[in-house]
Amino acid sequence: MLQAADWLNVLGLLALGAPFALVCLLGVTSLLDRKLSEAATGKLCQGASAVGLLAALGVVALMLWRGTRHEVIALGEWVVIPDYHFSVKLVFDRLSLPFAILSFLLCGTVAGFATRYMHRERGYNRFFVLYALFVLGMVLTALAGTIETLFAGWELVGLSSVLLVAFFQERPAPPRNGLRVWVVYRVSDAALLLAAIVMHHLRGEGDFYRLLGGEPWPDGHAALAGAAPLVVGVLLVIAAAGKSALAPFSGWLPRAMEGPTPSSAVFYGALSVHLGAFLLLRIGPLLEATVWLSAVVVALGLVTALYAYVVGSVQTDIKSALSFASLVQVGLIVAEIGLGFRYLALLHLIGNACLRTLQFIRAPSLLHDYHSLENALGGHLPRVGGPLGGAASSTRPWLYRFALERGYLDSLLAACVVTPFVRLFRACDALERRWTDFIAGRAAPESEAPQPYSVALEELP
Repeated sequence: MLQAADWLNVLGLLALGAPFALVCLLGVTSLLDRKLSEAATGKLCQGASAVGLLAALGVVALMLWRGTRHEVIALGEWVVIPDYHFSVKLVFDRLSLPFAILSFLLCGTVAGFATRYMHRERGYNRFFVLYALFVLGMVLTALAGTIETLFAGWELVGLSSVLLVAFFQERPAPPRNGLRVWVVYRVSDAALLLAAIVMHHLRGEGDFYRLLGGEPWPDGHAALAGAAPLVVGVLLVIAAAGKSALAPFSGWLPRAMEGPTPSSAVFYGALSVHLGAFLLLRIGPLLEATVWLSAVVVALGLVTALYAYVVGSVQTDIKSALSFASLVQVGLIVAEIGLGFRYLALLHLIGNACLRTLQFIRAPSLLHDYHSLENALGGHLPRVGGPLGGAASSTRPWLYRFALERGYLDSLLAACVVTPFVRLFRACDALERRWTDFIAGRAAPESEAPQPYSVALEELP
């Protein structure tokens, strides 16, 4: 007879196992070139979301019945060496379970929409394989009890998101924009990986529960002393900023709208864009250990919200306008986290994710209804003055230019980050070529002069 603890383990593993089984089934059939039919693929995706959702709700019911706030399923230590323990743990608490339930609910909703939206699309099967990877990554990130487990889910979310941005490969813009998103994600991932290394150097492990004082979320305190909380916190804030498109990484968000509408809805409007805020919620006690870091998080959130409001006011396509509207709320959520309002931030996150999913899904039919209404009236509907219309006449042109150029963030990053890196790598390449030519005593055939720097910049996407 299974005890309550056994049932909790079964349901907890089932919550993660459902999307994992979906990835395996869709992936294996694709590799064997025995792709499932559209109807079967849609039913499997919705079924996996339903099973995962019911399992997560079952865990909630068992925890309420047992009166516990923190449950852990340990899947073993995969690597054990001195000062390093790579362990896989699933944690169920007041943060992970709502986020996992939200992921299953919204992904299931979007799966039902996508089966019709993507009907007879050439990349139908590819879309749902990437969709399954995304769901698995979101659930794994939500339930991660260690930074290594979180990093694995973080990478799955990033990989599937970028490949769906570049979904329409026959057009030049989607692959270029996918590359832009991938570069920003690499910066975010590098910061998260460095944070994991620092945590292991300081504590010998990456367990969030022990790092935050061994108390259930949202209680707890940083178990690090001195400058360690500031170092780890700064790295994790950078990781969150890149993933959630916070300033100055906000330029990739409208580029992500090149993907299909279902992926835009569940990724950049609802779930993926909130992943950075989720990480900050998880490490909330670490932020509170340093007043300056909390102040930086508040400032980052407010600046992002103001930037997204101004830029979103002049967007001419509905998906970009919705993405910036979502970013405004993400910025406010981050500011709430910095101020210590964790429950408020979690509720705000859930509400914003649900609203943006509905708006993105409704967007195609809304445009159709809008045009039908204009045809019925025999002319364009009256335009309402934009939010920038109230600005002073002297500053209005500058504000509009600033908003139309999306804050010049892409140009600034290209000038301050990309350009120095390109110059450095070209200098290293030239040095290596001269060194190999010196050793060989002659110019090697492959030792061709590098392209001029200006040409290299023109080739950047």
